[in-house]
Parts: sequence; structure tokens; C-alpha cells
Amino acid sequence: MAEGLRERKKRQTRQHISDVATGLFIERGFDAVTVAEIAEASNVSVNTVYNYFPAKEDLFLDRSREVVDRLSRWVRGRRGGESAAEAVLRELRDEVEAVSPRMGLMDGYARFMTVIHDSPALRSRLWAIGQEVVDNLETTLREETGAAPDDPTPGLIAGQVNWLHQTVMADIGRRMMAGGRPAEVSREVLLLLDEMAELLSEKVLNYAVRGTG
Repeated sequence: MAEGLRERKKRQTRQHISDVATGLFIERGFDAVTVAEIAEASNVSVNTVYNYFPAKEDLFLDRSREVVDRLSRWVRGRRGGESAAEAVLRELRDEVEAVSPRMGLMDGYARFMTVIHDSPALRSRLWAIGQEVVDNLETTLREETGAAPDDPTPGLIAGQVNWLHQTVMADIGRRMMAGGRPAEVSREVLLLLDEMAELLSEKVLNYAVRGTG
């Protein structure tokens, strides 16, 4: 029980620091806020902030690990008879149709994206996260298909599948920053997904199909 309480306190402290930092970043911009100011506003030491968040960028992009594993998780959970690309298309459609905050379909997302847009450091970190997504997905596709180490196909397919997710997220960000409402952006992005699906080749759509037996 004591160990559980300690873990809960650590999670609460981490969330508190993240919430305080996000509020400051949105109010003043990422580059204008120091880690020392975040620590003071959170009533913790600078060392405590760094214990939870190794880099300043991690304070704002604190859910990046979930994003890095998202496509691989969807592919690993694909249904019988479903390919990797089809699984990702289905999951994207479900999330967008549900007007999911995980996709940025929520009030306040425009402010979040503006902070990123105005900060070279955050844009750079976002690019690095995108590379992690592709690398992680390629590894998953190799494991799922048993592809040989020198087979380039998993990497090529990972790039195509990631294009779906990356394009949808970028489009949502642009529409929300332009003043779009979550529900209307959802409807527009669903149409975009249909157009994107039509651009995928049969090889991509039929790669890593899970058996039905």
C-alpha cells in the first residue's frame, strides 16, 4: 500500500508540474519561460522538474511516448483479415469520427499548436518524435511479418502508413488554428481520409494482413 501511495504521489507531482508549465507556455510562449520559473510556480526545485522531465521540451510534449507507440499499437491490434494500413485507417477514422481530443479535436488545441508553431525548439522536437514513430513502426512491421533484416519493404510501408497519421494530424492542426470547431473539422478530415485511402497502392493496402485462422 505504501509503495502504491508513493507512485500515486509521483504521478500527481508530475502532472502538476506539467499542468503549470503548459499554462505558462500558453500564456507567454515556450521560449520566454524558464525551467526555474516553472519550478517556482510549481513549488518544487529545479532538480525535481528535471527528475520528471529530462528536457524543457518534455514539459510541453509530455504525452509524446503515447504518440510514438500509437501506430505500432494499432498495427499489433489489427483484426483478422486486416492489413497494417487498413488497421491504421480504421483507427484514424474511429478517432476522428468520435471527435477525439487525442487527435487534437478539442477546444484549446489551437493555442497548443500556436505555441509549437512559434518555437523552433518545439518544432524540432516534434520532427524527432515523428522519426521515432516511423522507426518504431518499421520495427513492429518487421516483427509482425518476419521480414529479413535486409528487406526494405517494412521501412517503405512504415513511411506510407505514417504519412496517413502525420497528414491527418497536420491537417487538424491547421484547421483548428484557422478557427475551426472540433465537430466541423472532424467531418472535413473524414473526407480527407477517404481521399488519402484512394491514393494508397494495393501493395500497401495488402501488406501485413493478419490471418483469420
